[in-house]
Amino acid sequence: MHMRSAFGVTLALLATSTPLAADHATSPRLGRPASSVEVESWDISVAPDGEGLPPGRGTVAQGREIYVQRCQSCHGERGQGRPADRLTGGVGTLASPAPIRTVASFWPYATTLFDYVRRAMPIQAPLSLTDNEVYAVVGYILSVDAIVPETADLDAAGIRAIRMPNRDGFVPWPSSR
Repeated sequence: MHMRSAFGVTLALLATSTPLAADHATSPRLGRPASSVEVESWDISVAPDGEGLPPGRGTVAQGREIYVQRCQSCHGERGQGRPADRLTGGVGTLASPAPIRTVASFWPYATTLFDYVRRAMPIQAPLSLTDNEVYAVVGYILSVDAIVPETADLDAAGIRAIRMPNRDGFVPWPSSR
């Protein structure tokens, strides 16, 4: 079972358990059971194989503008870091005495970059980027290290097709079938 499915099942069980429903009438009414629509809206996980990627698209050029406005103050010009983590560079350094762990050098899947940016960035306003903006920012970050061309226009299929430089440095994601 994928993390996405397990999360939804767990929330659904918690929201509809008999003790919660029975106690609701006598409780201080501090909550209510979550609807299936609410549970589904909270489950925004994107798996390494791309399951869960939403509709949308964005270009590297759009991503560059968004990065400058929303990301550069923490991650530096072109993702070079400071004050927050470095995002770019370091490809081929992992086996060296001074490895540089970045999105380009370490992460095995572009889909997980989409998932992380979507749910956690920018740090001062997580979940504030639209899906189109996330596609664009991911495209820009990956273009800095030439993983995608500067002319890239990314969508779900495009992100799934990206082969990250360190893809083979990890144990493969289990098949969902």
